[in-house]
Amino acid sequence: MSAAHADDPASPIPPDPELIDRPAEGRHRVVIVGGGFGGLEAARALADAPVEVVLVDRRNHHLFQPLLYQVATAGLAPASIAAPIRGILNRQSNTRTILAEVTAVHPERRCLALHDARDSTLAYDSLILAAGGCTTWFGHDDWRALAPGLKSIDDAIEIRRRVLLAFEQAEREPDPEVRQALLTFVVVGAGPTGVEMAGALRELARFVLARDFRRIHPEATRVILLEGGERVLPAFSPALSESAVDQLGDLGVEVRTGAMVTAIEPDGVLLDDDTRIPARTVVWAAGVRASPLAEQLGAETDRMGRVVVDDRCRVGGRDDLFAIGDMARFEQDGDPLPGVSPVAMQQGRYVARRIVERLAGDEPGPFRYRDKGSMATIGRSRAIAERGRFELSGLMAWLAWLVVHLYFLIGFRNRLVVLLNWAWGYITYQRGSRLITGDRLVAGGPTAPEADARPMDEAR
Repeated sequence: MSAAHADDPASPIPPDPELIDRPAEGRHRVVIVGGGFGGLEAARALADAPVEVVLVDRRNHHLFQPLLYQVATAGLAPASIAAPIRGILNRQSNTRTILAEVTAVHPERRCLALHDARDSTLAYDSLILAAGGCTTWFGHDDWRALAPGLKSIDDAIEIRRRVLLAFEQAEREPDPEVRQALLTFVVVGAGPTGVEMAGALRELARFVLARDFRRIHPEATRVILLEGGERVLPAFSPALSESAVDQLGDLGVEVRTGAMVTAIEPDGVLLDDDTRIPARTVVWAAGVRASPLAEQLGAETDRMGRVVVDDRCRVGGRDDLFAIGDMARFEQDGDPLPGVSPVAMQQGRYVARRIVERLAGDEPGPFRYRDKGSMATIGRSRAIAERGRFELSGLMAWLAWLVVHLYFLIGFRNRLVVLLNWAWGYITYQRGSRLITGDRLVAGGPTAPEADARPMDEAR
């Protein structure tokens, strides 16, 4: 990605006018960067508006990230939680999609530099930045190859490969210490992704793979969840955090809070108290940073790289430049909104409505997020859910989690496939996506190219 300042005259702008994609004469063009939850919702909200909509993403599909951990643990196939963006928007006659990577934003010139087959420039009248976030290893980029994050389908497939290969190697490993290290899985970070990943890994070992092998016993498999803070799922109430720990314990997950990772090595994890955990498979779920595009806008950013927006989701008070979702810091009642999909979706609808109303001569009011609650699944019939003072845990929370996630999946086919997979897995304790891909037949090693370090993936 170009590190050039947004308004640096030296920033690359193709001099050839034919390489500048301009709006049709008399049409107001809205460019949306990112086809995740926020960007897609904004595009849908503009379906009948008198504007030209252009959605740019470096991937051709919308990804339902909350279920990525199930791809990583062989519960679902990647196609079950993704849908082609063109297919989603093909009925919107005022909308087109561009497959490209945005390398620079030029607010004063109202254009974007694209990296595609033509390396062209895209002009806009209004710009909605919904490029999401990427995994951060807090300055330890050398950990990236040893502890992949979970932000893309590539990441999920790579984690699945490592997990399944660890069992394959353990089946034939004569050294008991090495075998135990192969059967030890460490998840770093106890937010929703980390908790869901740890629970799913333990279920995979305990109920699914144990029947596929002859020398491996489920009690030999360890799943360790590490959290540097005082409790897991800190965004939830203390009572629900405690319930989550109890439910993880019932599954056999070892939870360690106040455990700061100081080193990740090919054969283990070192903690700040000098404890060393021998493990060959580590999953990183500890940090998210805003898309690098946020730093190109010349506006204030926070420690997570999110660009600060006002109460109308505007960057720098500009009526032609908006940032939403995980790449924006929006404060409500003195606190920043969380990086979850409902925030991005509501902001996407609001910004789309604001653009249309301003074109009609109206001045919309400020954005106000309506919190519909939070939930996290822990395993089979185990979950927690919270909405205001209303709290659920256990089976009822799990059922609510199933309904909500099925509802928000894109496309009837995906909903049906996921529902059937879940039903089959619940009845039979089987998972049908236990495929090892790639040429390397050893666990660990460098991860697949990290799409989540690039700007177009929408964070959850």
